[in-house]
Amino acid sequence: MPSAPDSPFEPSHPSSSRIVRVPVRDEIVSQTADALVAKRTWRAEEDFYKGHYPGAPITPGVLLCESVFQAGALLLAGKFAGQGKPEGVPLLAKVENVRFRSPVYPGDTITIDVKINETAGGFYLMTGHIKKRRQARSERRFLRGLENT
Repeated sequence: MPSAPDSPFEPSHPSSSRIVRVPVRDEIVSQTADALVAKRTWRAEEDFYKGHYPGAPITPGVLLCESVFQAGALLLAGKFAGQGKPEGVPLLAKVENVRFRSPVYPGDTITIDVKINETAGGFYLMTGHIKKRRQARSERRFLRGLENT
């Protein structure tokens, strides 16, 4: 009788169906052609806090990054609105200079600021910042491109 796969990355492994679906913003505060500001309150009852870390929960950095990346995708979607559907899907192509200045805890409300800095050959060099009470909590530079579908 075959045993269960050892790797959680195997599709038939019992834990492989656990996908964390986290809304990365509660509202868009403002948007221009080249910038977007969104807000998100991290709720203590969210499932990922149970293991990150038990007894001392903090918001995982990967989710903070994802909130900025998705805000960037929303910015591009807004930029193309009214121009017809863009040819492709926004994909993350590069991430650099990620800094986490201080933790974000359950109950904290953050402001997510993204801005397009440069455009070249279908790629958008963007910067994103997360602020809590107007103080920078994290920052990153990232590159998005469109993959033709």
